[in-house]
Amino acid sequence: MRVFVRLLSTLLGLAVAVAGALLAVEVGWHWWRPADAPLIVPWPDWQASLSTMNWAGGPVRLVAALVAVTGLVLLLFAASARRRAVRLTDPAEEVSVTTTPRSLARLVGRHVRAEDNVTGASVTASAKKVRVRATSRLSTEGDLRPELLETVRALVADVPLARTPKVSVVVDSPKDRR
Repeated sequence: MRVFVRLLSTLLGLAVAVAGALLAVEVGWHWWRPADAPLIVPWPDWQASLSTMNWAGGPVRLVAALVAVTGLVLLLFAASARRRAVRLTDPAEEVSVTTTPRSLARLVGRHVRAEDNVTGASVTASAKKVRVRATSRLSTEGDLRPELLETVRALVADVPLARTPKVSVVVDSPKDRR
């Protein structure tokens, strides 16, 4: 979700920058040649058609409703793009401690890669789940998976997490393919 909000804010920023550049070009053109027609944007036609509308008109209300709904949708997207922190147990009543899912994944990944017969590992973590995908050239999944599962569960139990996440381990081994 955060990627969507970042992309959307970038696109909205570019749209505002383009509108500002068009405004600057049109103002400069109108100052330089006031008697000529507009350069890019037909603003006199827009001004003439907008001067015939009033605030109680249907198109004005429709545009206002669309702007309000769009603003609410953007506000909801921005509110849902909060940081996904992993809460740790609080050392004192006034103190709250969090860590990032990336830090938890690095910690677990470092311990998994240090295990015997593990040639590589990728770890994703959140407050609810820790997923480990390990590779091994020397052991089969049946041999290595229970050992890694117990190692990761012990490590997660040692970290003072407020809520213990579920742990899943998958081992990819060429020996299993034979």
